[in-house]
Amino acid sequence: MKRFKSGYAAIIGRPNVGKSTLLNKILGQKIVITTNKAQTTRRRIKGILTTDEAQVVFLDTPGVHKPMDKLGEFLLDEAKFAIPDADVILFVVDATEPAGKGDKWIVKYLLKTEIPVIIVLNKSELIKNPAKKEEIVISYKTLFEENLPTVKVSAKTGRNIDTLIDNIIRKLPAGDLIYGDDEVTDESMRAIAQEVIREKILLNTTDEIPHCVAVKITDYTEKENIDAIHAEIFVETEGQKGILIGKGAGMLKKISTEARLELEKIAEKKVFLNIQVKIQKKWRNDPKKVQKWHSV
Repeated sequence: MKRFKSGYAAIIGRPNVGKSTLLNKILGQKIVITTNKAQTTRRRIKGILTTDEAQVVFLDTPGVHKPMDKLGEFLLDEAKFAIPDADVILFVVDATEPAGKGDKWIVKYLLKTEIPVIIVLNKSELIKNPAKKEEIVISYKTLFEENLPTVKVSAKTGRNIDTLIDNIIRKLPAGDLIYGDDEVTDESMRAIAQEVIREKILLNTTDEIPHCVAVKITDYTEKENIDAIHAEIFVETEGQKGILIGKGAGMLKKISTEARLELEKIAEKKVFLNIQVKIQKKWRNDPKKVQKWHSV
């Protein structure tokens, strides 16, 4: 009889390689916000997969890139701090292009570790030429001294997700349940609300807005039939505030409505959502504000 296994899998990679989309596909539901903007994920988020033979606690992390400000340093730390806790590391890469400087930097500074690493080639369905596909695989494998397992997946279609899960479970130690067998995340509704609001901002804005925005839930009151949420959006300039509010407050209303409707689906009840937009100059270079606005 097989012994039950349990442990942690850290998801590491450059921005926009599909780490959060992959986690949502593995879990079969959305627990992490996803957009095509850099810095969509800003802190470690746990996703929990429980099968008959194992429980895997995934640690989704921000995309790794060279930090340019205190926010960038915080994002890098969120990825770095996930690694020592892990029993296995998923190095997620973009299978449509060969390894680049960013991938080499991650391997050199983060993945020189005794923890087992699996190279996960996402978006593999987009490359049809077998020779080109193999050339790309080799470019990632040669970043490491040892011969690491590789799994070609599609976070979009779910291709080879079962194979990836099997590879992860093989690396886990024997152990008991870490979380309840019906849990998929340890995120609170307060944290989920903060992320959903930020996702709607990212989806509805362009230019510098996605990078300069922080969201803080100032009050979350749960009642039997309705949840009341009060949130603040922080930007750095009057111009950014004007873009977020929009003509006749149209943009802010759109963001609020989209966020409220999604939160009602998650909470399975009515939600009252009030959002204010405030200016906090140069907050991305203030370590106290970066920490405060990205913790829940």
